[in-house]
Amino acid sequence: MTALVVYESMFGSTRAVAEAVGAGLVDADVPTRVVEVGDLAAEQAGGGLPEDVTLLVVGGPTHAFSMSRDTTRADAAKEAPGGHVISDRTGVREWIDHLRIPGRLPVATFDTKVAKPALPGSAARAAAKRLRAIGAHEVLPPHSFKVHGKADGLLDGELDAARAWGRDLGALSR
Repeated sequence: MTALVVYESMFGSTRAVAEAVGAGLVDADVPTRVVEVGDLAAEQAGGGLPEDVTLLVVGGPTHAFSMSRDTTRADAAKEAPGGHVISDRTGVREWIDHLRIPGRLPVATFDTKVAKPALPGSAARAAAKRLRAIGAHEVLPPHSFKVHGKADGLLDGELDAARAWGRDLGALSR
């Protein structure tokens, strides 16, 4: 079994969660690769996943109640130091739209979301819905990790929670 953790991140919080989830999978003895969605999209041929992937984990920030779009990424870049965000080429939404997966591939999704105010919507739930539509099989419900604000970092304990979620995911996937 090999896990692939694909993430989209604007200011770094979602990347940190992806890395913690990946570390949790490794703790559970699951070989894992963590990769930014734009980097993966650039290396993929025809939208397929690497052949050794037996678990796909997808994460991104919640923007405007769902997954990011070109416009929300552009808005984030305006707020970022130097006008640059981490995922400036491709978002999870666009990547999934071009993704081809082997039937019933096990998947899990996560997002980052502001803690206050509590707003509806979830990039993780939207990603899970799109992945199910192309034949994926969810192994855990979508999970949200909380941030203080757009660029203000994760709440205390969220990286530990992400690593534990990764360990749980690894245990379920064996």
